Amino acid sequence: MAKPNYSFEKRQREIAKKKKNDEKAARKRDARTDKAPSSTGDASAPAPQQPE
Repeated sequence: MAKPNYSFEKRQREIAKKKKNDEKAARKRDARTDKAPSSTGDASAPAPQQPE
């Protein structure tokens, strides 16, 4: 019978944990960027045109 490879299992758990934390951070970042323009009220106003 083969021995369990604890190092591999630990690494897989660490990878899963990091992925979960990255997804959570991305959701938080998206939520912040979505709320930021709406709180200032400037998002609905069109940007002024620059003459060339």
